[in-house]
Amino acid sequence: MYINKAIIYGNLTRDPELKSLPSGAQVCEFGVATNRVWKDKNGAKQESVDYHNIVVFGRQAEIVKQYLHKGSGIFLEGRIQTRSWDAKDGTKRYRTEIVADRIQFGPKSGGGGSYEQKASGDKPKEKDLSAQTGEAPAIEYPEEEINSEDIPF
Repeated sequence: MYINKAIIYGNLTRDPELKSLPSGAQVCEFGVATNRVWKDKNGAKQESVDYHNIVVFGRQAEIVKQYLHKGSGIFLEGRIQTRSWDAKDGTKRYRTEIVADRIQFGPKSGGGGSYEQKASGDKPKEKDLSAQTGEAPAIEYPEEEINSEDIPF
């Protein structure tokens, strides 16, 4: 079995573009930027940015176009796909993109929520509300003492 899975959290680099296929299906294209921060061997902070082309189909495409814009945070899962075509000048062109299956909106003022919540009109779960208000959920500790010999590693 092979796995082709991409998980991305980043910000939109441009406003989503909604188009219709000849079949009538909606398709939305946009870009997402992700960054990586690390320290080099001298201890200096380094940062690099990667840009990803994203494609979304169907109802999710309409939702993305309606609610997201340049700079919006987005969490998405999908598969990586490379398309090829012949350009007008006769050269072969390639484009690698992520075809998103699941989308969640990133945090914003007034509360975020996921695509599923917005599309169905459901209220966010209690755990999601604590994230929106900035409060951490309460941690429930066990009442009995933990014996270190009981830990399996």
